[in-house]
Amino acid sequence: MKRIQGDTVQWGIIGVGDVCEVKSAPAMQKISRSSITAVMRRNGAKAEDYARRHGIDTWYDSAKDLINDPNVNAIYIATPPHVHAEYTIAAAEQGKPVYVEKPMARSYQECQDMIEVCERHQVPLYVAYYRRKLPNYEKIISLVRGGAIGDVRAVDIRIIKPIEPDLIADSSVNWRTDPSIAGGGYFYDLASHQLDFLDYLFDPVVKAFGLMRNQAGLYAAEDIVVGSFEFGSGVLGSGTWCFTADPASEIEETTIIGSLGQIRFENFGNNQVILETNEGRQIFEFAMPQHVQQPLIQSVVDDLLGKGECPSTGISAARTNWVMEQLRS
Repeated sequence: MKRIQGDTVQWGIIGVGDVCEVKSAPAMQKISRSSITAVMRRNGAKAEDYARRHGIDTWYDSAKDLINDPNVNAIYIATPPHVHAEYTIAAAEQGKPVYVEKPMARSYQECQDMIEVCERHQVPLYVAYYRRKLPNYEKIISLVRGGAIGDVRAVDIRIIKPIEPDLIADSSVNWRTDPSIAGGGYFYDLASHQLDFLDYLFDPVVKAFGLMRNQAGLYAAEDIVVGSFEFGSGVLGSGTWCFTADPASEIEETTIIGSLGQIRFENFGNNQVILETNEGRQIFEFAMPQHVQQPLIQSVVDDLLGKGECPSTGISAARTNWVMEQLRS
């Protein structure tokens, strides 16, 4: 597998929107032997503004021009999912490794197309499932694998959310509720993080089935999904994802149930990990990095420079798309 030409990862970023302000891109400027060479948005004025504010010399309003820039040797695709496959394929055909936002694509088939082209051109493909490298999730892995709750029996995911003002049909404002852009609704945006981490913890899901509905009719995508799944390790799982409930029902929690206790945590709220056993209750607190994707991006840079290995690849991320499709069937 080819890595990069040279001894520094020189990033070109496609789609410098909100995610690139704090969560991801600034880390690329702080990591040793990593820099941002060029950025792109279809709106050239916004691309220029981002470049000016972040001290980047080159900007484009064309993804093709950025991908073809000879000074760029790795591509970060930070757009909505509907163009992930298109831009990944274009970058791979130019021999440039790709780091792409999650979910990896709109469908499992698009994921497979991305993997096939990257493998054919021998370029690495990484996906921004950054929870795999955050300290609270590393603690969960340590507790589970260290036997803190004995043999794991099951895992339960619940996201019950009230209707928020931004849950509107206008995809130009909120693309996450437009399946043609996002692949699904808020389930695709949020459940993908949860399911990917559990894949990392328990081995890939081997069987999944579920139901989806659009109950409130506020937008085109599904607004509720319920389902069950089985991991290769034998752990069983269940989930409920509902985005049109009353505030009185609001909850966001994952529970890992074992023979000697349980672990509870939120994916999108606080950063606590709660361990409950017959011996009592322990709460572990964690400070998050300023740029939450930095630990994962560091692993991408290390991988590209031949100094380490990134745990989130196109192959692992495609599995999450497969599971989501099974749960929405």
